Amino acid sequence: MANTSFHIAGHTLQPGQRQQIDVPVARLYTHTPLHISIEVVHGRKPGPVMLVCGGIHGDEINGVEIVRRLLRSRSINSLRGTLIAVPVVNVFGFLQHTRYLPDRRDLNRCFPGSDNGSLGGRIAALLREEIVDHATHIIDLHTGAIHRTNLPQIRAQLEPGSETARMADAFGAPVILNAELREGSLRHYAQNRGIPVLTYEAGEALRFDEWAIAPGVRGILRVMRRLGMLSGEQ
Repeated sequence: MANTSFHIAGHTLQPGQRQQIDVPVARLYTHTPLHISIEVVHGRKPGPVMLVCGGIHGDEINGVEIVRRLLRSRSINSLRGTLIAVPVVNVFGFLQHTRYLPDRRDLNRCFPGSDNGSLGGRIAALLREEIVDHATHIIDLHTGAIHRTNLPQIRAQLEPGSETARMADAFGAPVILNAELREGSLRHYAQNRGIPVLTYEAGEALRFDEWAIAPGVRGILRVMRRLGMLSGEQ
């Protein structure tokens, strides 16, 4: 069965199409426009819509490299369903090498956000409306804080037999934590909407840790195979 067209952030992709989309988010004090860049791979055959995002905390850069390698993987050339890849969510923090937004708010405590709220609230609302609500499954990429290294791990709400638990098992991280939802986080918002979410934590802020990046890429591909988005064995 052939796939249908896919609509996101004011753009329409046809089956088999791949497109980079810049979502306007704000202007700097110099009036320079700032965008959240996403790349969408829309398969020729129908399937889940997987959102993979990094850099909600701007200094957590392992996720940026994980997304970059995922997009370069030949495996996604025969994708079923749709992949939405967001290398850097918090572009403000990424540019300044900091975890937070310019007003010191934590973007991962601002969901679902508000169109009339703080900067964090407005960015969270934009992400929710333009990107997150299109997904059927989410993998959110994080690292430890500055001078603190996290062992590669999955954090998720692990109800027995749930789709989230199935994804966590497929990922294959050395540690899987049954973690409570934190109010205002992307995981809290999405899980309460019935969207299964994994949070992958690995490595240290402001460092590229190969031992954290490579398992992250492999884990995402395994989850996609478990969901039927990619062919081959897990």
